[in-house]
Amino acid sequence: MKILIGIGTGIGAIVLFLLCWWSCKYIRRRREAKLKQKFFVRNGGFLLQQRLSSIQDNHVKKGKLFTSTELDKATDHFNENRILGRGGQGTVYKGMLVDGTIIAVKKAKVIDVEQVEQFINEVIILSEINHRNVVKLLGFCLESEVPLLVYEFVPKGTLYQYLHDPDREFPISWEMRLRIANEVAKALSYLHSDAAIPIYHRDIKSSNILLDEKYRAKVADFGASKLIPIDQTHLTTMVRGTFGYLDPEYYQTSQFTDKSDVYSFGVVLVELLTREKPISQLREEECRNLASYFIISMDENCLFDVLDKEVLDHGDKKEIIAVSNLAKRCLRLHGRYRPTMKEVAMELERVRSLRNPMVVEQNEEEIDHIRTRSIGASSAISMSMRLEAEVELTSMEEDQSLLLSR
Repeated sequence: MKILIGIGTGIGAIVLFLLCWWSCKYIRRRREAKLKQKFFVRNGGFLLQQRLSSIQDNHVKKGKLFTSTELDKATDHFNENRILGRGGQGTVYKGMLVDGTIIAVKKAKVIDVEQVEQFINEVIILSEINHRNVVKLLGFCLESEVPLLVYEFVPKGTLYQYLHDPDREFPISWEMRLRIANEVAKALSYLHSDAAIPIYHRDIKSSNILLDEKYRAKVADFGASKLIPIDQTHLTTMVRGTFGYLDPEYYQTSQFTDKSDVYSFGVVLVELLTREKPISQLREEECRNLASYFIISMDENCLFDVLDKEVLDHGDKKEIIAVSNLAKRCLRLHGRYRPTMKEVAMELERVRSLRNPMVVEQNEEEIDHIRTRSIGASSAISMSMRLEAEVELTSMEEDQSLLLSR
């Protein structure tokens, strides 16, 4: 009898223990689920779902919804050794999923209403884009304390690092610089002219241009970007951007246009030509801004005094002059006199094709558009633009003859 009582008591204790353990586990899971739901709402989950569901194109990949557990494991609990870079909006970590896929996880610093809007904005815009020269969004996570964006991993870092980091001794050839400029221009041309809804990037700079394993350019960081209605020519906003790349006309009027992206691209083009930083305290006060320094040098017929040694030693003189004149046109103070990104891309492609006639055909095969406007809408050019292009071409020829006479 005592043995039976002992066995019964032992079994009862075990059952009680298991019930307590299960109850604690259930309560903990409920709390975690409620916390994740709270984060989901705070991180704009319902708004994002609504916005994504409004995208009608079934061919658009709307991104995978990752769990916080997945990404925590992938980044080794967001280990500092996994950090790829830090920016104004957050920190980017390198991670690896269970299937072996290498990813980049962007984790916001803090969360507020403005950052939620930027996060949703970036997801929506990248969900609309599929171009080989734009970084690909793989998915996102809304159930963590701060929003997480998951991108394809682009292994070679940023263009800024290769141009300005003294620890990187990798020589960037003239041919590579020309190709990178052409790839970025094609990506921006696509955003402005060929996407279903025009997109203004609003933060083009060399640190937002990533390089893959073959050193192909990928435009990144669309947190500040905007979708622009087709019948709208500009966007009136609070001025934001990076000094040195900021369009002076936008700074004065608060009106951002497609030509504001053109100006920023012009600064990147000058970086590629000179390997100088956009803002430098080492230059004289009037030349601390790279755009001003470059334009003054061209106006004083001193272009070849400011070019990077690699460009001077290995670049073709006619190609250098053509690209320099194009950069100068992009940096004009008044946006109406700047070329469009489509014209910029065409000019850079023309310069590259002089060296290799097959490059144009190859470039066309590399671009994958999932949403394009009609051929007529995307190729129409007004008569005034044609006249302006003719005047600019004459001006370029005069500039080239002066520079070649040096």
